[in-house]
Amino acid sequence: MSDSNEKRLLRAGKLPAELLAKSLASIKEPSPRVLLGPGVGEDAAFISFGSKTLIAKSDPVTFATDRIGWYAIQVNANDIAASGGIPRWFLATALLPEGSPESLATEIFNQLSDAADQLNIELIGGHTEITVDLPRPIIVGMMLGEAAPSETVTSKGASVGDKLILTQGISIEGTSILAREAAGELKNAGISQSVIDSAANFLDEPGISVLNAAQTAVNTGLVTAMHDPTEGGLSGAIDELCRASKTGAVINPDAVHVFDETRQICSALGLNPWGLIASGALLISSAHPKKVIDSLESEGIPATVIGELTAQPGTIRFDTESASPAFPKFERDEIARYFGE
Repeated sequence: MSDSNEKRLLRAGKLPAELLAKSLASIKEPSPRVLLGPGVGEDAAFISFGSKTLIAKSDPVTFATDRIGWYAIQVNANDIAASGGIPRWFLATALLPEGSPESLATEIFNQLSDAADQLNIELIGGHTEITVDLPRPIIVGMMLGEAAPSETVTSKGASVGDKLILTQGISIEGTSILAREAAGELKNAGISQSVIDSAANFLDEPGISVLNAAQTAVNTGLVTAMHDPTEGGLSGAIDELCRASKTGAVINPDAVHVFDETRQICSALGLNPWGLIASGALLISSAHPKKVIDSLESEGIPATVIGELTAQPGTIRFDTESASPAFPKFERDEIARYFGE
Protein backbone atom coordinates (compact mmCIF):
# COMPACT_ATOMS: atom_id res chain seq x y z
CA MET A 1 0.00 0.00 0.00
CA SER A 2 1.35 3.44 -0.90
CA ASP A 3 2.13 6.10 1.70
CA SER A 4 -0.69 8.26 0.33
CA ASN A 5 -3.23 5.48 0.86
CA GLU A 6 -1.91 4.76 4.36
CA LYS A 7 -2.32 8.42 5.34
CA ARG A 8 -5.77 8.90 3.81
CA LEU A 9 -8.33 9.22 6.60
CA LEU A 10 -11.88 7.94 6.21
CA ARG A 11 -14.78 10.18 7.15
CA ALA A 12 -18.28 9.34 8.36
CA GLY A 13 -20.54 7.67 5.80
CA LYS A 14 -20.22 4.85 3.32
CA LEU A 15 -16.84 3.60 2.18
CA PRO A 16 -15.86 5.28 -1.10
CA ALA A 17 -17.05 3.08 -3.95
CA GLU A 18 -13.54 2.52 -5.30
CA LEU A 19 -12.23 1.42 -1.88
CA LEU A 20 -15.22 -0.85 -1.37
CA ALA A 21 -14.75 -2.47 -4.77
CA LYS A 22 -11.05 -3.03 -4.06
CA SER A 23 -11.83 -4.52 -0.65
CA LEU A 24 -14.50 -6.85 -2.03
CA ALA A 25 -12.05 -8.15 -4.64
CA SER A 26 -10.23 -10.06 -1.91
CA ILE A 27 -13.32 -12.12 -1.03
CA LYS A 28 -13.32 -15.61 -2.50
CA GLU A 29 -15.89 -16.68 -5.07
CA PRO A 30 -19.24 -17.62 -3.47
CA SER A 31 -20.58 -21.15 -3.40
CA PRO A 32 -23.24 -22.13 -5.98
CA ARG A 33 -26.07 -21.53 -3.50
CA VAL A 34 -25.07 -17.86 -3.18
CA LEU A 35 -26.91 -16.45 -6.16
CA LEU A 36 -25.87 -12.84 -5.45
CA GLY A 37 -22.96 -11.96 -3.22
CA PRO A 38 -21.49 -8.60 -2.18
CA GLY A 39 -21.08 -5.90 -4.79
CA VAL A 40 -21.08 -2.12 -5.11
CA GLY A 41 -24.65 -0.98 -5.67
CA GLU A 42 -26.38 -4.21 -4.69
CA ASP A 43 -28.97 -3.88 -1.92
CA ALA A 44 -28.90 -7.46 -0.56
CA ALA A 45 -27.56 -11.01 -0.92
CA PHE A 46 -29.49 -13.91 -2.49
CA ILE A 47 -29.21 -17.50 -1.27
CA SER A 48 -30.92 -20.42 -2.98
CA PHE A 49 -33.41 -22.44 -0.94
CA GLY A 50 -34.90 -24.47 -3.74
CA SER A 51 -38.28 -23.03 -4.69
CA LYS A 52 -37.53 -19.87 -2.69
CA THR A 53 -34.67 -17.40 -2.67
CA LEU A 54 -33.61 -16.14 0.75
CA ILE A 55 -32.76 -12.42 0.64
CA ALA A 56 -30.47 -11.08 3.39
CA LYS A 57 -29.64 -7.49 4.25
CA SER A 58 -27.74 -5.71 7.03
CA ASP A 59 -28.01 -1.96 7.60
CA PRO A 60 -27.33 0.33 10.59
CA VAL A 61 -29.08 3.46 11.79
CA THR A 62 -26.39 5.91 12.88
CA PHE A 63 -27.64 9.46 12.19
CA ALA A 64 -31.16 9.45 13.65
CA THR A 65 -31.92 9.13 17.36
CA ASP A 66 -35.64 9.90 17.39
CA ARG A 67 -37.64 6.72 16.54
CA ILE A 68 -34.39 4.83 15.88
CA GLY A 69 -35.99 1.40 16.35
CA TRP A 70 -38.73 2.24 13.87
CA TYR A 71 -36.10 3.48 11.39
CA ALA A 72 -34.10 0.27 11.65
CA ILE A 73 -37.02 -1.90 10.58
CA GLN A 74 -38.01 0.43 7.73
CA VAL A 75 -34.61 0.89 6.08
CA ASN A 76 -33.75 -2.80 6.17
CA ALA A 77 -37.18 -3.78 4.85
CA ASN A 78 -36.72 -1.31 1.99
CA ASP A 79 -33.63 -3.12 0.73
CA ILE A 80 -35.41 -6.47 0.76
CA ALA A 81 -38.28 -4.91 -1.19
CA ALA A 82 -35.90 -3.25 -3.67
CA SER A 83 -34.51 -6.72 -4.33
CA GLY A 84 -37.96 -8.02 -5.29
CA GLY A 85 -38.62 -9.80 -1.99
CA ILE A 86 -40.98 -9.69 0.95
CA PRO A 87 -39.33 -8.87 4.31
CA ARG A 88 -40.10 -11.59 6.90
CA TRP A 89 -37.62 -11.78 9.82
CA PHE A 90 -35.49 -9.22 11.65
CA LEU A 91 -32.53 -9.33 14.03
CA ALA A 92 -31.31 -6.19 15.79
CA THR A 93 -28.01 -5.37 17.46
CA ALA A 94 -28.80 -2.45 19.77
CA LEU A 95 -25.84 -0.50 21.16
CA LEU A 96 -26.72 2.01 23.89
CA PRO A 97 -24.42 4.63 25.44
CA GLU A 98 -23.16 3.93 28.94
CA GLY A 99 -25.37 5.78 31.43
CA SER A 100 -28.52 5.62 29.29
CA PRO A 101 -31.77 5.43 31.25
CA GLU A 102 -33.55 2.08 31.25
CA SER A 103 -36.50 3.81 29.62
CA LEU A 104 -34.44 4.28 26.44
CA ALA A 105 -34.07 0.51 25.99
CA THR A 106 -37.79 0.02 26.58
CA GLU A 107 -38.65 2.77 24.11
CA ILE A 108 -36.42 1.29 21.38
CA PHE A 109 -37.89 -2.18 21.83
CA ASN A 110 -41.40 -0.72 21.59
CA GLN A 111 -40.43 1.05 18.37
CA LEU A 112 -39.01 -2.16 16.89
CA SER A 113 -42.16 -4.06 17.84
CA ASP A 114 -44.53 -1.43 16.45
CA ALA A 115 -42.70 -1.18 13.12
CA ALA A 116 -42.47 -4.95 12.79
CA ASP A 117 -46.22 -5.27 13.42
CA GLN A 118 -46.95 -2.62 10.77
CA LEU A 119 -44.97 -4.53 8.12
CA ASN A 120 -45.91 -8.07 9.26
CA ILE A 121 -42.30 -8.85 10.18
CA GLU A 122 -41.17 -11.14 13.01
CA LEU A 123 -38.47 -10.09 15.47
CA ILE A 124 -36.40 -13.26 15.87
CA GLY A 125 -33.28 -12.24 17.80
CA GLY A 126 -30.19 -10.07 17.92
CA HIS A 127 -27.99 -8.61 20.62
CA THR A 128 -28.08 -5.75 23.16
CA GLU A 129 -25.11 -4.01 24.72
CA ILE A 130 -24.22 -0.96 26.79
CA THR A 131 -21.16 0.47 25.03
CA VAL A 132 -18.52 2.88 26.33
CA ASP A 133 -17.60 6.05 24.42
CA LEU A 134 -20.77 5.94 22.33
CA PRO A 135 -22.37 9.38 21.86
CA ARG A 136 -25.84 8.10 20.91
CA PRO A 137 -27.77 4.86 20.36
CA ILE A 138 -26.92 2.80 17.27
CA ILE A 139 -28.91 -0.10 15.86
CA VAL A 140 -27.48 -2.51 13.33
CA GLY A 141 -30.28 -4.50 11.77
CA MET A 142 -30.34 -7.69 9.74
CA MET A 143 -33.44 -8.38 7.68
CA LEU A 144 -34.27 -11.69 6.02
CA GLY A 145 -36.86 -11.95 3.28
CA GLU A 146 -37.87 -14.29 0.52
CA ALA A 147 -39.00 -14.32 -3.07
CA ALA A 148 -39.60 -16.72 -5.91
CA PRO A 149 -36.38 -16.97 -7.94
CA SER A 150 -38.12 -15.37 -10.92
CA GLU A 151 -39.09 -12.31 -8.84
CA THR A 152 -35.67 -11.25 -7.55
CA VAL A 153 -34.22 -8.00 -8.86
CA THR A 154 -30.59 -6.83 -8.86
CA SER A 155 -29.00 -3.47 -9.60
CA LYS A 156 -26.76 -5.11 -12.20
CA GLY A 157 -29.81 -6.17 -14.21
CA ALA A 158 -30.24 -2.71 -15.74
CA SER A 159 -29.41 -2.35 -19.46
CA VAL A 160 -28.37 0.39 -21.86
CA GLY A 161 -31.47 2.18 -23.11
CA ASP A 162 -33.54 1.51 -19.99
CA LYS A 163 -35.32 4.52 -18.57
CA LEU A 164 -34.74 5.51 -14.96
CA ILE A 165 -37.91 6.03 -12.93
CA LEU A 166 -38.03 7.78 -9.55
CA THR A 167 -40.92 7.46 -7.11
CA GLN A 168 -42.10 10.13 -4.66
CA GLY A 169 -39.20 12.61 -4.47
CA ILE A 170 -35.74 12.96 -3.03
CA SER A 171 -34.42 13.42 0.50
CA ILE A 172 -37.59 12.39 2.33
CA GLU A 173 -35.62 10.71 5.11
CA GLY A 174 -32.93 13.38 5.34
CA THR A 175 -35.49 16.16 5.47
CA SER A 176 -37.26 14.50 8.38
CA ILE A 177 -34.04 13.79 10.29
CA LEU A 178 -32.94 17.41 9.99
CA ALA A 179 -36.35 18.70 11.07
CA ARG A 180 -36.24 16.45 14.14
CA GLU A 181 -32.56 16.81 15.08
CA ALA A 182 -31.87 20.43 14.06
CA ALA A 183 -35.17 22.19 14.76
CA GLY A 184 -33.52 24.93 16.84
CA GLU A 185 -31.04 25.88 14.15
CA LEU A 186 -33.76 25.83 11.51
CA LYS A 187 -35.90 28.22 13.59
CA ASN A 188 -32.92 30.53 14.02
CA ALA A 189 -32.42 30.43 10.24
CA GLY A 190 -35.98 31.67 9.70
CA ILE A 191 -37.72 28.38 8.82
CA SER A 192 -41.31 28.49 10.04
CA GLN A 193 -42.58 26.06 12.66
CA SER A 194 -45.19 24.80 10.21
CA VAL A 195 -42.49 23.83 7.69
CA ILE A 196 -40.43 22.13 10.42
CA ASP A 197 -43.48 20.21 11.66
CA SER A 198 -44.44 19.17 8.14
CA ALA A 199 -40.89 18.01 7.40
CA ALA A 200 -40.65 16.09 10.67
CA ASN A 201 -43.76 14.18 9.63
CA PHE A 202 -42.11 13.03 6.38
CA LEU A 203 -41.31 9.76 8.18
CA ASP A 204 -45.00 8.93 7.92
CA GLU A 205 -46.25 11.18 5.09
CA PRO A 206 -45.14 10.64 2.36
CA GLY A 207 -43.24 8.05 4.42
CA ILE A 208 -39.88 6.30 4.04
CA SER A 209 -41.19 2.82 3.21
CA VAL A 210 -40.91 1.65 -0.41
CA LEU A 211 -42.50 -1.77 0.09
CA ASN A 212 -45.69 -1.00 -1.81
CA ALA A 213 -43.82 0.77 -4.61
CA ALA A 214 -41.32 -2.07 -5.04
CA GLN A 215 -43.94 -4.83 -4.99
CA THR A 216 -46.17 -2.91 -7.40
CA ALA A 217 -43.28 -2.38 -9.82
CA VAL A 218 -42.11 -6.00 -9.63
CA ASN A 219 -45.63 -7.26 -10.31
CA THR A 220 -45.57 -5.59 -13.74
CA GLY A 221 -42.82 -8.00 -14.81
CA LEU A 222 -41.16 -5.07 -16.60
CA VAL A 223 -38.50 -4.03 -14.07
CA THR A 224 -34.84 -4.68 -14.93
CA ALA A 225 -33.35 -3.18 -11.74
CA MET A 226 -34.29 -1.35 -8.56
CA HIS A 227 -32.17 0.51 -6.03
CA ASP A 228 -33.03 2.08 -2.68
CA PRO A 229 -31.44 5.55 -2.36
CA THR A 230 -30.11 5.87 1.18
CA GLU A 231 -26.76 7.39 2.22
CA GLY A 232 -25.40 9.49 -0.61
CA GLY A 233 -28.89 10.45 -1.74
CA LEU A 234 -30.15 10.19 -5.30
CA SER A 235 -26.72 11.09 -6.69
CA GLY A 236 -25.13 8.16 -4.89
CA ALA A 237 -27.94 5.78 -5.87
CA ILE A 238 -27.61 6.56 -9.57
CA ASP A 239 -23.84 6.15 -9.36
CA GLU A 240 -24.18 2.79 -7.59
CA LEU A 241 -26.75 1.46 -10.04
CA CYS A 242 -24.53 2.47 -12.95
CA ARG A 243 -21.50 0.84 -11.36
CA ALA A 244 -23.41 -2.39 -10.77
CA SER A 245 -24.84 -2.52 -14.31
CA LYS A 246 -21.71 -1.14 -16.03
CA THR A 247 -23.67 1.66 -17.65
CA GLY A 248 -23.72 5.43 -17.66
CA ALA A 249 -26.70 7.76 -17.40
CA VAL A 250 -28.16 10.97 -18.73
CA ILE A 251 -30.36 12.65 -16.14
CA ASN A 252 -32.99 15.38 -16.47
CA PRO A 253 -32.74 17.28 -13.15
CA ASP A 254 -35.98 19.15 -13.85
CA ALA A 255 -37.85 15.84 -13.66
CA VAL A 256 -36.61 15.11 -10.12
CA HIS A 257 -39.17 16.14 -7.52
CA VAL A 258 -37.78 18.07 -4.55
CA PHE A 259 -40.32 18.85 -1.83
CA ASP A 260 -40.68 22.49 -0.84
CA GLU A 261 -39.83 21.63 2.78
CA THR A 262 -36.63 19.97 1.56
CA ARG A 263 -35.67 23.01 -0.52
CA GLN A 264 -36.18 25.38 2.41
CA ILE A 265 -34.36 23.23 4.97
CA CYS A 266 -31.41 22.44 2.69
CA SER A 267 -31.09 26.08 1.70
CA ALA A 268 -31.11 27.18 5.34
CA LEU A 269 -28.39 24.66 6.29
CA GLY A 270 -26.30 24.97 3.14
CA LEU A 271 -26.96 21.41 1.97
CA ASN A 272 -27.62 19.90 -1.46
CA PRO A 273 -30.72 17.64 -1.53
CA TRP A 274 -29.15 15.47 -4.27
CA GLY A 275 -26.62 14.18 -1.73
CA LEU A 276 -28.95 13.87 1.26
CA ILE A 277 -30.01 10.47 2.64
CA ALA A 278 -33.12 9.58 0.69
CA SER A 279 -35.11 6.58 1.94
CA GLY A 280 -38.69 6.93 0.72
CA ALA A 281 -37.78 7.15 -2.95
CA LEU A 282 -37.25 4.13 -5.20
CA LEU A 283 -35.02 4.14 -8.28
CA ILE A 284 -36.30 1.77 -10.98
CA SER A 285 -35.01 0.92 -14.44
CA SER A 286 -37.28 -0.40 -17.18
CA ALA A 287 -37.52 -0.58 -20.94
CA HIS A 288 -41.28 -0.01 -20.57
CA PRO A 289 -41.51 2.96 -18.20
CA LYS A 290 -45.06 4.04 -19.04
CA LYS A 291 -46.57 0.73 -17.98
CA VAL A 292 -44.55 0.71 -14.76
CA ILE A 293 -45.50 4.31 -13.96
CA ASP A 294 -49.17 3.66 -14.74
CA SER A 295 -49.12 0.73 -12.32
CA LEU A 296 -47.45 2.79 -9.60
CA GLU A 297 -49.83 5.71 -10.02
CA SER A 298 -52.81 3.37 -9.85
CA GLU A 299 -51.61 2.68 -6.28
CA GLY A 300 -51.32 6.40 -5.55
CA ILE A 301 -47.51 6.40 -5.85
CA PRO A 302 -46.12 9.37 -7.82
CA ALA A 303 -43.43 8.37 -10.31
CA THR A 304 -41.66 9.95 -13.25
CA VAL A 305 -38.90 9.21 -15.76
CA ILE A 306 -35.77 11.12 -14.73
CA GLY A 307 -33.24 9.79 -17.23
CA GLU A 308 -31.85 7.00 -19.38
CA LEU A 309 -28.99 4.53 -19.08
CA THR A 310 -26.22 4.86 -21.65
CA ALA A 311 -23.34 2.80 -23.05
CA GLN A 312 -20.68 5.01 -21.38
CA PRO A 313 -19.90 3.17 -18.12
CA GLY A 314 -19.26 5.50 -15.21
CA THR A 315 -20.28 8.64 -17.10
CA ILE A 316 -23.27 10.34 -15.51
CA ARG A 317 -24.33 13.74 -16.75
CA PHE A 318 -27.28 16.04 -16.92
CA ASP A 319 -29.02 16.36 -20.27
CA THR A 320 -27.76 19.17 -22.48
CA GLU A 321 -31.04 21.05 -22.32
CA SER A 322 -30.63 21.58 -18.58
CA ALA A 323 -29.18 24.76 -17.15
CA SER A 324 -26.97 22.70 -14.79
CA PRO A 325 -24.29 20.82 -16.78
CA ALA A 326 -22.42 19.09 -13.93
CA PHE A 327 -23.91 16.06 -12.24
CA PRO A 328 -23.23 16.48 -8.50
CA LYS A 329 -21.04 13.95 -6.70
CA PHE A 330 -20.47 13.80 -2.96
CA GLU A 331 -17.62 12.35 -0.92
CA ARG A 332 -20.09 11.60 1.87
CA ASP A 333 -23.75 12.11 2.66
CA GLU A 334 -24.74 15.72 3.20
CA ILE A 335 -26.25 14.85 6.58
CA ALA A 336 -22.86 13.56 7.76
CA ARG A 337 -21.27 16.78 6.56
CA TYR A 338 -23.88 18.82 8.44
CA PHE A 339 -23.35 16.96 11.71
CA GLY A 340 -19.60 17.34 11.23
CA GLU A 341 -18.84 13.63 11.34
